[in-house]
Amino acid sequence: MALSIDVLTLFPEMFAGPLSHSIIGRARKQGIIQISLWNIRDFAQDKHRIVDDTPYGGGAGMVMKPDVLARALEFVQMSNPGPVVYLTPQGRTLTQSIASDMAVMSQFILLCGHYEGIDERLRDLYVDVELSIGDYVLTGGELPAMVLIDAVGRLIDGVLGAEASAPEDSFYNGLLEHPHYTRPRVFCNMEVPAVLLSGHHGQIRRWRLKESIRRTLQRRPDLLDRPQLPQEVLQLVEEIQSEDRKKGGHV
Repeated sequence: MALSIDVLTLFPEMFAGPLSHSIIGRARKQGIIQISLWNIRDFAQDKHRIVDDTPYGGGAGMVMKPDVLARALEFVQMSNPGPVVYLTPQGRTLTQSIASDMAVMSQFILLCGHYEGIDERLRDLYVDVELSIGDYVLTGGELPAMVLIDAVGRLIDGVLGAEASAPEDSFYNGLLEHPHYTRPRVFCNMEVPAVLLSGHHGQIRRWRLKESIRRTLQRRPDLLDRPQLPQEVLQLVEEIQSEDRKKGGHV
């Protein structure tokens, strides 16, 4: 089943490049992902196609008008009744877990805000989910929407060329990804780890898991601070920490 995504934006032309190339572009050509872009200005009813107005109570900036957005959403919802996702710095931070949950949906709608955001009444009446891609402010919701589409789209069956790629990604199992190597075997006097050349799949799997844990301990130890870690992970954490103590280092 194809994933259907409708995007409401003031700048649909921004999406042309990122969504037409590479993995997502190929998935669209194959019909695995269907993306429809809607210009919010097309739903304004005045001759100047005004989509924003000054905020009640005063203050800097402009606010996107609820009547225009409501017409846009109601039109799109006639063919896409999926949840409305508003991209905003005030939303939940996008994680791999959220992307995985969204990847099992058949459709959803992305609303890209601009200026000072959208009228709160529109938010209360139409928005189901609010998502952010980080604790910083961008000029609009278009770039976050592209990030979300990429994060979700690559998890859809048939999108990635190598089906084993997604389960090995960083964050897929709560850990950062292990190091990767390719030809040449020796580069700047640095050799590829011998275990990767051994052909022993069990040893390679264990090495990759151990290096994944090591990298997580070094860079994102918070990811390991969770209950019910698999026993193998706990054993490898102890092994790594023991090795570091013997080296006189610390994690």
